[in-house]
Parts: sequence; C-alpha cells; structure tokens
Amino acid sequence: MKSPMNFVIVESPAKARTLSRILGPKYIVKASMGHIRDLPKSKLGVDIENDFKPQYLVMRDKSSILKELKEGLSKASAVYLATDPDREGEAIAWHLKESICTLRASCKRVTFHEITPEAIIAAFNSPREINMNLVNAQQARRILDRLVGYKLSPLLWKKIRRGLSAGRVQSVALRIIVDREREILSFKPEEYWTIEVDLVKHNSTQKFKATLIGQGEKRRISIKTEEQALAVEKDLGSTKYSVSSVGVKEVIKQPSPPFITSTLQQEAYRKFRFTARQTMAIAQQLYEGLPIGTEGSVGLITYMRTDSIQVSGSAISEARKYIERQFGIAYLPKNVRSFTSSVKGAQEAHEAIRPTSIEREPQLIKEYLETNQFKLYQLIWQRMVASQMTAAKYKNTVVDITAKIAGSKGAYILRCQQTENIFPGFISLYVESRDDTEEIKTPPIPELVQNEELLVKGIHKAQRFTQPQPRFSEATLVKTLEQYGIGRPSTYAPILSVVQEREYVTKEKGLFKPTELGMTVSDMLVQQFPELFDTRFTAQMETELDRVAAEGIDWVGVVRDFFIPFSNNLTAAEEQLERVPLPVEVSTEYCPQCSRGPLLIKIGRFGKYMECPSCSFRQSFRIRTGVPCPGCPEDGELIGRFTKKGKLFYGCSAFPKHAFAINTKPLLEPCPMCGGLVVEVKPGVNVCQNPVCEAYKPLRRRSPKSSSSKIHKPPVRRHRTVVKKTSAGT
Repeated sequence: MKSPMNFVIVESPAKARTLSRILGPKYIVKASMGHIRDLPKSKLGVDIENDFKPQYLVMRDKSSILKELKEGLSKASAVYLATDPDREGEAIAWHLKESICTLRASCKRVTFHEITPEAIIAAFNSPREINMNLVNAQQARRILDRLVGYKLSPLLWKKIRRGLSAGRVQSVALRIIVDREREILSFKPEEYWTIEVDLVKHNSTQKFKATLIGQGEKRRISIKTEEQALAVEKDLGSTKYSVSSVGVKEVIKQPSPPFITSTLQQEAYRKFRFTARQTMAIAQQLYEGLPIGTEGSVGLITYMRTDSIQVSGSAISEARKYIERQFGIAYLPKNVRSFTSSVKGAQEAHEAIRPTSIEREPQLIKEYLETNQFKLYQLIWQRMVASQMTAAKYKNTVVDITAKIAGSKGAYILRCQQTENIFPGFISLYVESRDDTEEIKTPPIPELVQNEELLVKGIHKAQRFTQPQPRFSEATLVKTLEQYGIGRPSTYAPILSVVQEREYVTKEKGLFKPTELGMTVSDMLVQQFPELFDTRFTAQMETELDRVAAEGIDWVGVVRDFFIPFSNNLTAAEEQLERVPLPVEVSTEYCPQCSRGPLLIKIGRFGKYMECPSCSFRQSFRIRTGVPCPGCPEDGELIGRFTKKGKLFYGCSAFPKHAFAINTKPLLEPCPMCGGLVVEVKPGVNVCQNPVCEAYKPLRRRSPKSSSSKIHKPPVRRHRTVVKKTSAGT
C-alpha cells in the first residue's frame, strides 16, 4: 500500500524547488506559474447589474498547467496552497481552490514570510482556510481597475486618439508627474549672489572658508544683483575679522529600520540605478530560493512585498550576537532597537525585508550569486544588521565670525562649519544614500577661540539662481506615492512601468518627463474626473480596500460607491467633451536631409511618423522602450524601428557600435527568475531571453544591418518555460 501523498501548489518553479528540498519526498510541489484565472481580455467581464459579479476565465496559456495540477491533485491525500502571503497570493490560492479542489481533496492554505525549514514546518503544522477578506480586497481592486480601464479607454479613443488607455492608480501617478512638470515650466528663476571669504589665523598659512550669512541684528542678508555683491565685496575687503562665537555639540545619527518594499526600491535605485521592476524581480529570486553550494536551493530573504518594519525576536537576537562577535560590545546597543512605522495602512503583522540568516554573510555566498543578486542581497543584509547597531556620533563645530564696518548697516556675519565623525557606529557597515546628488561637504577648520582676530586672504562672489523642484526619479516618485498613501507594496513597480509603456512619460537622465500625449491625457482626465484622479480620493480608496482586507467590510459596497459617481461623470464627458487636438510633438532629431531644424512627430494612417517642416523628408517613427539593451557596452536602449516593408523590429540605439536586434517587443518588466530581458512573443505570452535562465526560449533575431542578414540562432536548451506576470494591474 502506497503512503499518503501531500500535494503542494506554489507560484514559481524556483519556489517549488526550495520547498521540495525542505519538505522532503512525502510532498510533491508544483508551480501554477502565477494566476490561472482572470477577467476576460476581450470584454468587461464584470456584471454591473448583478453586484459587480466578476466573470473569471481560465487564462489561455494556463490550460496545460491546470490539467497537470488536476492530475497531481487526483492522487493526493492532502492539498496545500502555499502561494505568497499577501492579497495577491491569497487570491491565487482562492482561484486554485475554485478551479481544481474537490470535496474529496480539500485544499488548505499555508503561509510563511520566509522559506526556511523552521518557517515552513510551522506553516504546515498550522494550515488554515482561505481568508476571504484578503481575496475580496484583491478582487475589489481588480474590478475597480477593470471598470476604470474599460470604461475610460473608449472615451480617450473618441476624444483624443485610438489606442490610448487609462488606469485608476497609474493616472494619478501620471498627474503627479505632469503637475511637477508644469511647476518646472512655470518657474521663474530669481538671481542671488553668495560670498565666501578665505581666512587664516595669525602666524598660520592654513586657509579656511567662511560663508556670508547675515548682517546687523536681524542676521539676514539678501544679495540680488551684481552691484550689491560688488559693494559687499568692497566692504569685506577693507575690514577686520574676529571670532564672535564657537559652538561645539555632539550629534547622534540613528540607523534606519530594515527595508520595506518602498524603501528597498528607493535605495536600490539610488545605489545601483535599479528600476523598481528590476529590484522586485531580483528580490523575488532571493526570496524563492537560489542554489547555494551544498545547501541546495535556499531562500535568502524574507517576503519582499511588505510595509512593516517589524522583525522577529529570533532575527534580532541573531543580529545582536553577530554584531558583538564581529564588531565588539561598543557597537551593540544595551537595549534591542524597535521601530514604529510611518506608512499609511502598514500591516504590522508582516515582517520587514531581512536575510533569513545573518550568519549567511554576503561574501560567503558571493560566488553562487549573479552580480545584481549579490548587490541586492548585500544591501538587505547590511541594512538589517546596521539597524541593530549603535548610533553614529559626530562633533559639530559652528563658528560665527564678525566683519565690522563703519556706518549704520551693522556688522557682517560669516559662518564656517565642520562635522567630524567621532564614533562610526552603524555607518562602519552601512551608509544610506541621498535623493539629491550633491554631498554636503564640511571642510576642516582650525582650532578657534572667541574674540580671536583673523586675516582675510581672498573673497569669492558667485552668481546663482533659484531652482525649481526637480523631476521625479524612480526613488522620489515611489517615496511621493507612499507619502500620499497611493498604492501598496505590490503596486509601486507596476505603476512606474505602465506609465512608461503607455508612452505617457519618458526618462531623461533617469528622471520622469511627461510626453505631450501624457500631458494631454492627464489634463483631460483631471478636467472631466477631478475627484477620481485626486491624490486624496485615491488614498481614501486604498484605505477602503485595506478595510475590506482587515475588517471584512462589504467589497461590493466599496465598488458601488465608487462606480455610481464615476459612471455619471463618464456619461457627461461623452456628451459634452469636444475632441481634444493632440499638439504636434517636436523631435530631438534634426532633419538629415536639410539640417534646418528638428523633425516633427505626427500621427498618420499607420501610426506615428517623423516629418521635416522645411523639406520633403519623412521617416518612420522610432519607438522608445526604456528597456536597456542586454550586454551593450554603450548603455544603449532598445528602440522600435520600422523596415521599408513596414515591419516593426527593436534594435540597439548604439548601432552600429552594438548590433543587437529582435523582432519581438521587449518589456520593461525583467524576468522574475533571473532579471534578464523578457519579450512578448504574442499577447499574454512573455519569454525570457537570458540563455542561462530556466525560462529561456530562443527566438529569431534580425540583424539591424539589412533584412537579408543571417539569422542568429542562440543554442537551444532543453527546458522551455513560459514566463507570465503574476502581479495584478492597478
């Protein structure tokens, strides 16, 4: 008689391998490859009149997977749904249960926040039923997004042009980007001048700089013109300088808490210029498990979609033991550090992102990780350990210097400042990056005492202008969305990707800039639906979805309260809104035929094209994808171009220095297994192009030199696995 067999379903093959190693031969672990059911693509799929009942269908490319899962389930004595521990994972588990579970083989839900033997054993010892509150919260989000997308897109087609689309949350992110761009465009720089003085002590040659900060009793000064700057420079050149005060104080800098999803995305962008998508794809690999020598497949970090900064007691204890052993007792605080979340709607039942074992030091496993995997793991490891170390201590010295002048204006006040690190504490291991690129420098100053006289050795005036707020980077946009309470850990990366894929924004020097199309769409949506695309309203909707998940409030009521005013506004817009003319876009490329000016971007019968307003030159439009060209030494981007026969292909922008081209559309979202290039071979079917990845599938590549060039065929590998997005759209 055969022993009972336990059947476990997870989302990905990597996670399945890691669980199989931990659970042993009595468990069969299979992957669903993400969602197996979704709303239909060809129609709305929501019965509005019947309490917004969704009409789910098995996804086209999941039929064979579903068949395989059903076969495995038929032989099982127990079935466990071990999908991710968030709303999306709970929804995947529910869809699996609805599709394959029978009365004979009941499906139990197991959740864990790290793939370690201890966490897995504890989870399988305490299975539970599916949490319908979490499922309903995900379902409500999906239906809200479907209603907005399917109802608004036809309006955009009719009033602007075909092919456009709008998303409930992405359109708010677009509005934030557009509003910032308008602030920049309307900003009027104001001139001002700064003055620095080179000073020395008597009998010394060591110069140090002091900056003019004020004048008179009010200790303020405003120099608006060069004439004023020259007058002040003249005063400062003919006066005596003396130290009016010396202030010294100790400054304590505390470590930051371990990462949550948003802070990991921000820091990975600042340090490595990883996109949010790239960061999450690599983190998914670290979480699901990678082969680490004789250990086999090991989950290296805890679950990466979280907004909690809490850490388990055992992890803190392990970190403190490591700190005392490696750094000494001076680097270990007397009391355990705890942190309080400032994130709206944070789910404190979850844990922060941390390594599953502090003893698994980055350098010890570096040889088993790819470069980007190592970078992200080391970042997470350092941040966690540093969070339990002592504070860094600094000595901050501020010296005010008086320059007396004759008359009633009052003396000039200059200041020099120096910050010295007197005890490194946690910064001996980890230093957090800044959003701005300029580092604050504090040059050394000599020992000075009150009333000490100083000699002037030089005066430097500089013209400056006030600057507008900068455009958003990936890091600052995620930070802003989080501050507004828009989006959740699972949605930040998709939001940033979608606004780029729709050509509503582009990136210039790594910063988001709205296109003319993006500004036109945003303006129309905000004008016709001012509440729907308001940051406060969107944040309130996120709160309502949180209440569905946490309190079990009626999700149908949440959707209905949203849909009724939205539907009324939509009807009014369809009747009243005039067609919105698209402004003619001006390309950055100059006409190669006459060189008289930049090419204009126009929309014709077959899509966009570029035309010179001064001569007869015309060419097909080049499509920016924002996708880095794999392996390009010139940091090129994959650009969409058209052949003479009108066929679209994607080639490296650095051609001919780097000749890489493919016939399939490259996607911004990297491979969830290896972080490599993913292309869309047909609607809904995406494959990885990294030859060493399990999800690799060779494709025909065309040479950008000519249509008759030889086809490059990468070596065929035995395993061909389809990669499918597992996160829901917003």
